[in-house]
Amino acid sequence: MARTSVTRPPSMKGAKDALGVLSRPGPNPVRFGDLGLIGLPGIVYTPAEGFHLPAVVLGHAWLQPVRRYHELLRHLASWGFVAAAPNTQRGPVPSLSQFSADLNTVLDVCVGVRLGDGTISVDARRTALLGHGTGGGAAVLAASRRERLGALVTLAPSEIRPSAVAAAASVTAPTLHLGAAVDSMAPVDGHALKIAAAQRDAGTDVTVRSIEKAGHLGFCEGRHWSSFLLQNHPQHRTRKLTRALVTAFLMQELTGEKRVSALTSGSVPGAPLLDIPEPEAEEETAEPAGLLGLGG
Repeated sequence: MARTSVTRPPSMKGAKDALGVLSRPGPNPVRFGDLGLIGLPGIVYTPAEGFHLPAVVLGHAWLQPVRRYHELLRHLASWGFVAAAPNTQRGPVPSLSQFSADLNTVLDVCVGVRLGDGTISVDARRTALLGHGTGGGAAVLAASRRERLGALVTLAPSEIRPSAVAAAASVTAPTLHLGAAVDSMAPVDGHALKIAAAQRDAGTDVTVRSIEKAGHLGFCEGRHWSSFLLQNHPQHRTRKLTRALVTAFLMQELTGEKRVSALTSGSVPGAPLLDIPEPEAEEETAEPAGLLGLGG
């Protein structure tokens, strides 16, 4: 089979047009499978076939099952990505160090094993990590331990233990952080911007956007008992924006696609760019605001 790459989007006029195109499913038929065959619970979505595809592995937020991310994983697969997520470390006191190792394990398997019936393979030079909440912090840890990574994306990332802020200084992959503007668990100022500042100070290309009116769990789909505990619910608009922004960034960084620049560097309605603050000495030892900081 000839080399297959991510399906190129059509020419798009501005951010509004790009949001409309990339928030909708791509043209590829999608298949899915269970990660249990490699000894880890979880899910993997792929295009129906294709060699040398880019791959992304997602880390779920605190307490969240991976089924709450199927929409995003399926969407990425429809645009030509292999998209997987382990369903590990879902207890109230997870080991986020172990979870970061699980993310890298799944990415290694995607790269090293022919998927499906042998008609799907991943290009080791085109891989990414994606994480939400504490899974975003774990994705930063995983990225800091990975020699070759094409991109890193986080959704409302949380500072965790071991520290994602400290690990961020070792991340060299281009990064997009999408914060939630209405987030009492991992406010952008105390979490995403601190992680981004550590990356910026280390010379990494990093972008931060804030999703207007988004709550911490607005990125998730469906219902879960934690939504009542955390007083936070899924948000269709947040997920729509997220699908488009994540797809565009991964296309740009993993495949060199230039048609998506309106969503990667321009002004996007509902998702303004944030300035990364300069370091302030008196804040260096401050605890992050918000409820999260789990780990071990």
